[in-house]
Amino acid sequence: MNRESFLKRILEAGQPFDLAVVGGGATGMGMAVDAATRGYQVVLLEQSDFGKGTSSRSTKLVHGGVRYLQQGNISLVMEALKERGLLLRNAPHLVHDLPFVVPNYQWWEAPFYGIGLKVYDLLAGQYGFGRSVALSQDEVLARIPTLQREGLRGGVLYHDGQFDDSRLLINLAQTAAEYGACLLNYGRVTRLIKAEGESVSGLAFCDQETGEEYSLQARCVVNATGAFCDELRLMDDPDAESIIAPSQGVHIVLDRSFLPGDTAIMVPHTRDGRVMFAIPWHGHALVGTTDTRVPKASLEPRPLTGEIDFILETAGGYLSRQPGRADIMSVFTGIRPLVQANHASRTAALSREHMITISKSGLLTIAGGKWTTYRKMAEDGVDHAAVLAGLKERPCITPALPIHGCQKNSTSDDNLAVYGSDAPALERLMHERPELAEALHTALPICGAQVVWAVREEMARTIDDVLARRTRALFLNARAALAMAPEVAKLMAGELHRDESWEEEQLGKFKEVAACFTPTMAD
Repeated sequence: MNRESFLKRILEAGQPFDLAVVGGGATGMGMAVDAATRGYQVVLLEQSDFGKGTSSRSTKLVHGGVRYLQQGNISLVMEALKERGLLLRNAPHLVHDLPFVVPNYQWWEAPFYGIGLKVYDLLAGQYGFGRSVALSQDEVLARIPTLQREGLRGGVLYHDGQFDDSRLLINLAQTAAEYGACLLNYGRVTRLIKAEGESVSGLAFCDQETGEEYSLQARCVVNATGAFCDELRLMDDPDAESIIAPSQGVHIVLDRSFLPGDTAIMVPHTRDGRVMFAIPWHGHALVGTTDTRVPKASLEPRPLTGEIDFILETAGGYLSRQPGRADIMSVFTGIRPLVQANHASRTAALSREHMITISKSGLLTIAGGKWTTYRKMAEDGVDHAAVLAGLKERPCITPALPIHGCQKNSTSDDNLAVYGSDAPALERLMHERPELAEALHTALPICGAQVVWAVREEMARTIDDVLARRTRALFLNARAALAMAPEVAKLMAGELHRDESWEEEQLGKFKEVAACFTPTMAD
């Protein structure tokens, strides 16, 4: 993927695009893949980097949603379980089975949660990852030796999926591009263009790298901006009512010693009404999440002190070793794009189903949902957009579409496994330039070849793009990411033909971003 060539294609387009998708997160990128594979001409614009917001800040789970089962939303659970199975088949390099234990400390928990998880198994049907079983105390501790032993009666084992969210998003972008989609990060939409002042016929956007403003024509404009969708709706209609109730969720990352092995913990009910997970992820332990209503969405949301304390307190109740602030290696915060529902007082009670609305001027907005169901959301969105744009009806092929990189065990290097079928090309680069094979920091296995690859093949434009989303350094260890940043800047400058002043500017911006991932900077 090459940003300059994509921008050139947009500017030289001789006719309107079939679809112009605004938003480069899971939903928008899913729609770009779906539309492109149907043969439609599609362009996607993202104000920042692909996945900069919510889509890189999930709990890293592809799951049906045990909480939604508790809420009685059977249809959403069944849909998500099916989509989970399709993702495992279509992106096996990024999605894998993860066993979970629900520890039991009360006499009623084993039968209560055991029955519920048997229903979960039943709903999964042919897309199941494995059957749930009851475990004795010894069996639970064999899987999770760091679990709190006092009062432990046993547990229930069940299976769900785990993935790397921003890596999947980049692979979706590559898939869309391979089918002809035109993608532009750092292209912020500034206004909607309306034919004769009525129907939306295109949009204007600013190239954030140069400050230049351009425009394009499209038969249908899709608002897939997630937590920011109200901003585009107001651009279309100043009187539009808000449909998003933003809520932020915080996760902390600890050393793997807090959760050795390959089994995760699921706490089914915390005092804020959510479930909490402690999961192994990229050699670390990830714990979350919270649910805090916020007044507006932000590209760099900050964790609140109380949220971090809540996670530490809850985790300490289930782990034999109480984690403290000094143990936190990174903390990240994401904004959930929850759809307003009857003025609900608790965001945890809001549905994760998606909704599609079409304004009087023809702006199609798709909102809500969650990562696991991104593909189905995209299918529904393209179905509606095709009708709205008067396009020839074409079938959706994404249920059986291999996503770029679709190849399991393509390398012996665990660090490169997430690249799937691209891993051999990275290994060749490391062989050609041995200095790029060296780790950039002792705490993480990330090497220079990954930086070069991110710029050449994955449209990385900033240090943040590389260290937060193309690799997951900032999410895993904020201090290590800061230490790596100068070398990353130097490698990127060489690839992008930038000077030392660009490197210095980039380092300054990255330090500001990294502050949001450092627990001492919580508000």
